[in-house]
Amino acid sequence: MRWIWVDRFTEFTSKKAAKSIKNLSLAEDHFAHHFPGYPVMPVSLMLEGLAQTGGILVGEANNFEEKVVLAKIVRANFSREAWAGETLQYSTEIID
Repeated sequence: MRWIWVDRFTEFTSKKAAKSIKNLSLAEDHFAHHFPGYPVMPVSLMLEGLAQTGGILVGEANNFEEKVVLAKIVRANFSREAWAGETLQYSTEIID
């Protein structure tokens, strides 16, 4: 299984903001297990893709001198499930 949950960056403004996408392919391993016959992207992996987008942005802003770790998500809401064949769009911004 791959552990990179971002396919490509669509925008990247150094030290400010980044946008990326993840194309959900039925060929990905997690769809075979989550759930058989009902291929939805696990929420934890969607959050990981968002964290990776933000982590690369923050890492680049600090010249990749230290590892970037997402410590906590206070609240996350999802309006619906993400299915194989769809594209997720992640958007991150450095506020402080």
